[in-house]
Amino acid sequence: MSTTSQKHRDFVREPMGEKAVTTLSGIGSTLGVNLNRQGFDKANMLLGQFLLLKKDSELFAEWFKDISGANGRQATACALCLKEWCDAFL
Repeated sequence: MSTTSQKHRDFVREPMGEKAVTTLSGIGSTLGVNLNRQGFDKANMLLGQFLLLKKDSELFAEWFKDISGANGRQATACALCLKEWCDAFL
């Protein structure tokens, strides 16, 4: 398994609050703009979708690629970040 980024570790370490969607691992400024256009401007909105998909990382990654234009690596990084956040806080 690959090591996680500093961005990932920072996100998983603390409560989500009102963090921007770009604070999630795998989401840079371009994907952030795409997600904002789709109405997903906060990380907690993506968390909601992740929970609706029953914390299924593969299903979330597919949905995420469809809605944001992310590649597989970006989608997997975002899903893993949300999963580990859930494991720490839920």
